Amino acid sequence: MNARPLQDAALERRGIAHGFGVRGAPAPPGLLRPRQVHGAVVVAAEACLPPGPAPEADAVVACAPGLSVGVVTADCVPVLLVAAGGAAVAAVHAGWRGLARGVIGAGVAAVARAAGAEPREVVAAIGPHIGPCCYEVDAPVLDALALALGREAASSWRAVREGHAMLDLGRAARLALARAGVPEAAIGDDAARCTACDRERFHSYRRDGPRAGRLVHFVEVPARPGLRSREA
Repeated sequence: MNARPLQDAALERRGIAHGFGVRGAPAPPGLLRPRQVHGAVVVAAEACLPPGPAPEADAVVACAPGLSVGVVTADCVPVLLVAAGGAAVAAVHAGWRGLARGVIGAGVAAVARAAGAEPREVVAAIGPHIGPCCYEVDAPVLDALALALGREAASSWRAVREGHAMLDLGRAARLALARAGVPEAAIGDDAARCTACDRERFHSYRRDGPRAGRLVHFVEVPARPGLRSREA
């Protein structure tokens, strides 16, 4: 039996079809995704259409009704973005390298531009990723994040020994979203579980090494863009 992807209330309330992958959860038919390289390039969904090879990128944006876009992860942070009530959506793959290179800010700017909206009209959902309980990094990683995220970057790690800290990638993603103009109240994290802790539900590269599988995360442009939250 196929497992059900995790959902985030911030997107559910807006009628956005989406899912954060768990073991055994299938990708939706026709999912368009790039070839991920831990960078900050954003591509349009149409660039991922067959028969050509998928382009190298770590964020993909769609604005045509019915298109689904996605990314895969095995510890990195998946971020799903929705602009202007569904006029455009994006899926972002953000490991520490992508965060340091600005992939989240690039994704927010691209999805807002595609929707003819402002970053403050973007809603974001953070999915499962390796947690600060399991992710020790060294000084070069911390320095790169500090350069990208500014003084607040230090709030995303806890020092454990000289030159090493436990990194909270989810917190770093929140900082990047805020710097990009997404309101704090518009950032959901219902699916933000630790991939390394939960062997039953998640793949984890840090835990399992090269044999680790990948989790598929997706978001779809609604057939009727412009839907708003039922709470609005």
